[in-house]
Amino acid sequence: MTEQRARICILGGGFGGLYTALRLSQLPWQPLSKPEIVLVDQSDRFVFSPLLYELLTGELQSWEIAPPFEELLQDTGVRFYQATVSGIDIYQRQVHLHDGPAINYDRLVLALGGETPLDIVPGATAYAYTFRTITDAYRLEERLRVLEESDADKIRVAIVGGGYSGVELACKLADRLGQKGRFRLIELTDQILRTSPEFNRQAAKKALDEQGVFIDLETKVVSMGQDTISLEYKGQVDIIPVDLVIWTVGTQVAPVVRNLGLKQNQRGQITTTPTLQVLDHPEIFALGDLADCRDAEGQQVPATAQAAFQQADYAGWNVWASLSDRPLLPLRYQHLGEMMTLGIDSATFSGLGITLEGTLAYIARRLAYLYRLPTLDHKLKVGFNWLARPIIETLSK
Repeated sequence: MTEQRARICILGGGFGGLYTALRLSQLPWQPLSKPEIVLVDQSDRFVFSPLLYELLTGELQSWEIAPPFEELLQDTGVRFYQATVSGIDIYQRQVHLHDGPAINYDRLVLALGGETPLDIVPGATAYAYTFRTITDAYRLEERLRVLEESDADKIRVAIVGGGYSGVELACKLADRLGQKGRFRLIELTDQILRTSPEFNRQAAKKALDEQGVFIDLETKVVSMGQDTISLEYKGQVDIIPVDLVIWTVGTQVAPVVRNLGLKQNQRGQITTTPTLQVLDHPEIFALGDLADCRDAEGQQVPATAQAAFQQADYAGWNVWASLSDRPLLPLRYQHLGEMMTLGIDSATFSGLGITLEGTLAYIARRLAYLYRLPTLDHKLKVGFNWLARPIIETLSK
């Protein structure tokens, strides 16, 4: 009788899930005890979301920031299923897929990310655009193309949310639409980028002013229509005509995770130990947007891409350790700074005692993200293209 191989099931192919899978594939398993590693995602492509904005301006192509999972997982031994998770039985240790087989697991990694909630404002579900996935980017691109080809003198764009995503979208779209665009950035609180370093906030304000983006602070979205948005400011409601509304506010945990009966915080995030294990279920690990995690020092780990990168390293190691009778490591989160794009060829960086803005920050941001791309093969392809593209464009003029 041969002993059955253990199976690790990873749900979600974002930064947390994919990078955990890649880490697990690289660890020193005993030849006879290497488990089966399964990655499940509803899309066929990984999305390097911090660079998604560059699709809208044509600075990057979709293959660079959204390579297929099959390509990234080639020669890793990780099996990929493109499927939607319909349910998880944490007692039978089974994952149920929509129109697919049930997957039994010995270790489960929950990395399904979050969703943008639209049902909190009347009309938003029908009329607002979100910007989180490659499908969102394609949908927004199609809408922009229709508006650009119309006879309208101005394209009126409202962006809800003055956080990083809202500011980055406003700057990129202002560059793309130029004088034809008219932009409103709508923020509920009294300042944009509320939790960001002062340097980044000031650089963003300057960029938005230069682009002519109007900022509505302390303003609440009341409702949306097909071509209107109702805004409340100091008790007065105004109905503003718009051609496009993009919603960037909030993250909610997927219902399939919220319904698991595991300990959660008020936002529905699953509470974990510093080793990223779910309370009372040490065989389940959770990371990324859906995890409520404090690290070894007791500091709250933010739901950001750089946090998910770091969690994935620990999750991979700790899953391996739990199957290899090794000690598990508590996460020690390191805040490495914050970067954002402020339009074509412009960015800002603040962290590690350094502040940069403009072209230098743009180059630093590109290099940092090139380093973070998922596999060496993909890094080389993208890096070569970034070097060759300006030369080819110059020669073709």
